[in-house]
Order: sequence, then C-alpha cells, then structure tokens
Amino acid sequence: MQTTLAPEFAGTPEGAEAEAILRRCVHCGFCTATCPTYQLLGDELDGPRGRIYLIKQVLEGVAPTRETQAYLDRCLTCRNCETTCPSGVAYGRLVDIGRRVVDAQVPRPGGERRVRWLLKEGLTSPLFKPALALGQALRPLVPAALKDKVPPRPPATAHDWPTRQLGRKVGLLLGCVQPAMAPNINSATARVLDAAGIQAVVADGAGCCGAIREHLGDHDGALADMRRNIDAWWPLVAGPGERVEALVMNASGCGVAVKDYAHALAHDPAYADKAARISAATRDLSELLPELVPALKARLKARPGALGYHPPCTLQHGQKLRGGVEAALRELGFRIDCAPADSHLCCGSAGTYSVLQPELSRQLRDRKLAALAPLQAEQIVSANVGCIQHLQSGTATPVRHWVEVLDDALRGVAQEQAQLL
Repeated sequence: MQTTLAPEFAGTPEGAEAEAILRRCVHCGFCTATCPTYQLLGDELDGPRGRIYLIKQVLEGVAPTRETQAYLDRCLTCRNCETTCPSGVAYGRLVDIGRRVVDAQVPRPGGERRVRWLLKEGLTSPLFKPALALGQALRPLVPAALKDKVPPRPPATAHDWPTRQLGRKVGLLLGCVQPAMAPNINSATARVLDAAGIQAVVADGAGCCGAIREHLGDHDGALADMRRNIDAWWPLVAGPGERVEALVMNASGCGVAVKDYAHALAHDPAYADKAARISAATRDLSELLPELVPALKARLKARPGALGYHPPCTLQHGQKLRGGVEAALRELGFRIDCAPADSHLCCGSAGTYSVLQPELSRQLRDRKLAALAPLQAEQIVSANVGCIQHLQSGTATPVRHWVEVLDDALRGVAQEQAQLL
C-alpha cells in the first residue's frame, strides 16, 4: 500500500514503523473474514482493512474525528487478522500507533476519560483486592449489571503455596487483577510446577505487565510499568546469585505483553538491552507443558469429565501458540476439545473491552458459548483470567484455567467450582 507520511510523522520511529507495516498490506481483504467486529457489524470500517485505511489517512495528514476514534475503539486487538493475513501485516502494532495518534488529536468526552482513568488506576491499584472482596461479600446485593464482573469467592486452596526449596526455579508473574479475581490460578500453577520438581519464585515489586494502561491509551504509564517489572525481575534473570530458568506467565494477556517489552523499549537506551533479555526469557505456562508431562503423568490421581477449551486470542494469535495445551492434556489422559466451529474467534473479553464495549462483548461471549455447547463439556477451560471471567458471566458451566483442572487431578479432588457459584 503506497503511503506518503505527513511531515509531522515522517522521520519519526512510529511513522517509520507504521509506513513499513502499511506497505505490506495488499488490500486482499482476507482479514475481514476472521474479524469478529466485522462479522457482527458488517461495516468495512469495522474490519482490519477499513481501520488500516483510516490509520493511513491520519498518518498522511487527514484530521481524525470522533467517528475515526470510535472505529478504532471497537477493535478488540484480537490479532486474528494477523493469523489470517498472507502478507504478514503486523496489524496489532499498527492499530496501537493509530490509536495513540488519533487520541492525541481527538479529545474524549469527560465521561469517557473518567471511566478510562478509573479502569487503568483502579485495576492496577493495591486497593482493587479489598474492593473486590467487599463486592464478593455483598454479591447478592450487587446490581445485575455489575454482578457479572464480581467473581465468586475463591476456593480454600487459593492460598496454599508450596514450601519446598527446589534446585530448579522459574519466575512467576502474579499479575494485577488475577491475585484478587482468581488467586487459585497462581497457587495451582505453583503446585503443578512443584509436583514436577520446579519452584515458582515471585519477585517483589513486579506488578501489572503494562497491558491495561497501554490498551487505555496511557502509553507512558505502560512503559513505566514495564521498567518497574524489568527492575524487579533483573536479579532473577541476570543477578549474581542463583537464576531462574524462565519467567513464566499463566495469563496469556500478560505473556504477550511481556514478550513485547523488547519492542516497546527498543528506543530506550537505559532499558533496551534489559527488555530484550526479559522478553527472551519469558514463556507462557503452556510452553513448559511438554517437559512437565513425563513428570506429572504417573502422579495423576483423578481426571474430570469432558473439557471444552477456549484458546485465548493472546495465546493463539498474539503469541502464535496453538495446539499445545490440548496435546499435552490429552497425553495426560484428559478429554479436551476446542469448539467444533469458530475456535479462532475472540470471546469478547479483550482486557477492558467488556467494560468499554459491553454490547459487542456480550454478543461475542454468547457466540463463543454457543460454539462450545455441542461439546457438552463438564468444564470449560482457558488460559487467560479475562476470558475465564467473561465466559463465566454467561454460563452455569464452570469456567477455569486449565492449570486448575490439572492441579485438581494431581491432588485427586473433584472440581470445586460448582459449589462456589
């Protein structure tokens, strides 16, 4: 796609990156076939190709409008289009650039600004956990519109952390919302790793991966989150003492963000090399599974009924990791299948999208649950806390992280979620 950047963007790092991405696009339109918002709305500008045209126009000097902003806001950044694209267009990077450029020129109304500020500051705040605990205690009284966002109280095992000191160690990011919304995911991860002879180590000072602020337009705040995490992890990765083998992410949204630190901080002379080292050391939990299977197979005490698996977009499209969870769990004797149709499509969670675009988000959730229904699964499993919470809001079938189900099987207990709903 021929592009002539406006003077204010020519010669800038973002301008050069955007121009290189735009020039790869050949207008084929394959991306529209797998775009969730295009499928729902049927508008060219609500698909990747249309949004690419809008971003191109803005970078060439056309003044963006609130309508331009709305089209970019409705994008889930699921990156399904990247998986589909035969030309290798890095749409996710382009839409991030486009949003920053448009938001710099188009002021948002006060109400939108307040909601976005509350999300980026509230979800990453230490006060989020006690606030959520209060909401859980008062859940029967919470209005129906908000009850979907308040998960039930976690099981008793949520704070059972292994105490063994082991020779093999990996770093584990607890995340920002996960310790409050679904703490059992982290402790289950530590227990499963412990069963395989690997100790999970948590770095003091590591917090939100930066994705929440980045998705809400606070680019500088996101970079600050990344630098803070790098400083917290650096002694584990490159310190003089015993080092971890990898930095493990059990939320695929965090995984795709941390793996991108090298790109995000490439122009920061103080952090570029460290960011590259951190990104290279980062692994999604599922990437450890092939090594864990032999150690865990003989230790399984129970297996649940049929599992329906929803692979998050941040795993299958963002990190390009497909099939690993299903293959490993099948080798361990689990019955697990993806939806027979549309397993590549987004569930509608997409970080804060379910709050900012509730109607579209609910439609996508319901489509995803309908696609999973033929499996008649006893439980639905996924690999990202946002997907898990969002899907759970639309079904009575327990929705959990796959590592929780594996942890239950190792401990020989029946799944605990049903009694908590």
